[in-house]
Amino acid sequence: MERVLIKEIPRFIGKKVKVSGWVNSFRDHGKVFFVNLRDRSGLLQIVFWGNIYKKAKELRPEWVVSIEGEISKRPQGTENKEMETGEIEMRAEKLEILSRAEELPIDLTKKELELKLNTLLDNRPLTIRHQKTQAIFRVAKTILDAYRKIMKDLDFFEIKTPKIIGAASEGGANFFTLDYFGKKAFLAQSPQFYKQICIGAFERVFEIGPVFRKEPHFTTRHLNEYISMDAEMGFISGIEDIMAELEKVINYIFQKIKEESKRELQIFGINDLKIPKKIPRLKLKEAKEKIKNKYKYEVPEDTDIDPKGEKLIGRLAKEEYNSDFIFLTHYPKKDRPFYTMPSKNNSQETESFDLIFLGTEIVTGSQRIHDFKMLVENIKKWKLDPKDFDFYLQAFKYGLPPHGGWGMGLERLVYKVLNLSTIKKVSLFPRDVKRLVP
Repeated sequence: MERVLIKEIPRFIGKKVKVSGWVNSFRDHGKVFFVNLRDRSGLLQIVFWGNIYKKAKELRPEWVVSIEGEISKRPQGTENKEMETGEIEMRAEKLEILSRAEELPIDLTKKELELKLNTLLDNRPLTIRHQKTQAIFRVAKTILDAYRKIMKDLDFFEIKTPKIIGAASEGGANFFTLDYFGKKAFLAQSPQFYKQICIGAFERVFEIGPVFRKEPHFTTRHLNEYISMDAEMGFISGIEDIMAELEKVINYIFQKIKEESKRELQIFGINDLKIPKKIPRLKLKEAKEKIKNKYKYEVPEDTDIDPKGEKLIGRLAKEEYNSDFIFLTHYPKKDRPFYTMPSKNNSQETESFDLIFLGTEIVTGSQRIHDFKMLVENIKKWKLDPKDFDFYLQAFKYGLPPHGGWGMGLERLVYKVLNLSTIKKVSLFPRDVKRLVP
């Protein structure tokens, strides 16, 4: 008999089928034994009695089994509205134990995993099996699928770029170095150089892939390795073109979350996921003045915007624009990478933006310098050697159009959508300053 996935079971009422999966939980009522079986598609209640009851009593959480039996509707009054298959059950006739599990160090049968973060992550091979943990990654999958779909619909070409590179793409010091057959190499902080080069071939490109930041932060919103959803587009007239395209992407992603992740949103108690029609824009300088006047908070001088400032700007967006999103534009030149286009009207500002969602930055973008001579001069101003960027500069030497793009952090977005306590819960196996395993 072929295996049937649990999500397909409602089509088989009155028929005998075979299901396989993990024992999620069990209840022994004496002579009748109940198991909630879990596979990749959902949960199903299975009832054992009669000759099979004695063998079923052996079962424990996370044992792997195959079960054959007849599907029927549950007796009236015993339905479980919290389960998608809560109106049906299987009456077991045959049980095969495929794998036994040792006694678990944590209880996965509870609705909530009430664990300290280190315990949660130290037991990651187990905790990713929990329904609520899986819900996080199902939302992430919805976002990734939606991003790839809308980018292709907008005629962006998907690329995959190297993560071991010969020059630090963002400058500064927040990069990991490694020995590459006797040469100094870096883990990519972004696919920036490569996606700009590819503008010369495909005009519009996007990538979904890991990036690495050597930032010694141990906060609820930082990871040292995360998934970036990048884009670059040519023949733009300014950052408004980039933000307008990004708006389409954000709207599509949020629509898909609402349509395809209803159950996951419900698990996390998210009832009102608002989709922006038009995201307000505000210059960073003006935003800082507003929060200073309205909330009596002054952003420290040694940063463009700090987490508290972002939080207050999120509050400002809600109070003044009734929006969970806001674009902050025209960041200082000193705080943006060397390839960022300076503003014509203010040489100390750049044609750049961040997208703030519920008080946290989730997207960074800008128009890039496309003129070869201007880019070389800017590299020198940053006290870098243009010779180290020969392969990158070659694209500009032979003609690139005005262009720009963005990088969007997957984990940041999920972290904010689900209102999680820490971004580390969004990474299957997070990397931060304190964690290199599992």
